[in-house]
Amino acid sequence: MRRLLLLACLLILNGAVCWAQQPSSDKTSDQPSERSQEAGESSSHDTRIDISPPKNDAKEHPDSKSVIADLDVADNPDASGVQEFHPWNPMKALKDVEVGDYYFKRKNYRAALDRYKEALYYKDNDAIATFRLAQCQEKVGNKEEARKSYEQYLKILPEGPFAKDARSSLERLTARK
Repeated sequence: MRRLLLLACLLILNGAVCWAQQPSSDKTSDQPSERSQEAGESSSHDTRIDISPPKNDAKEHPDSKSVIADLDVADNPDASGVQEFHPWNPMKALKDVEVGDYYFKRKNYRAALDRYKEALYYKDNDAIATFRLAQCQEKVGNKEEARKSYEQYLKILPEGPFAKDARSSLERLTARK
């Protein structure tokens, strides 16, 4: 008898939960919902970013447009005013370092070199990628680039975990000149 009573209570509770989750039918389907009306807008005014120039920007900096245009054309004659920047993706950089380490252990230094460069593309000044890049550059015979990369590592982490190795490699590379 207790089991039947417990089962009946569970069925009633389940029915109540299902009924409560059903959408109400009093709204007309022809009108867009409040949420769909604001789909193009931020739900919070605090998260909106104002990218408009200051009020007196044109008066205070009358030649700024021509200077920016001149810089774009001087750097890249094919540029049409587009200013590019590198994406920042530390997780992608970490994965590239991991794959680079895999290639490095298998003595495929060129493949490892490419992966460390890609890691630095996604995360500039990554100390580990910079140090490992220097090691690969040294292994493939590009001593000058290896020296620059070791110096860059020491700028990033002067007392880092590979600082001693970087200094000894720099001494070895400068002694060979």
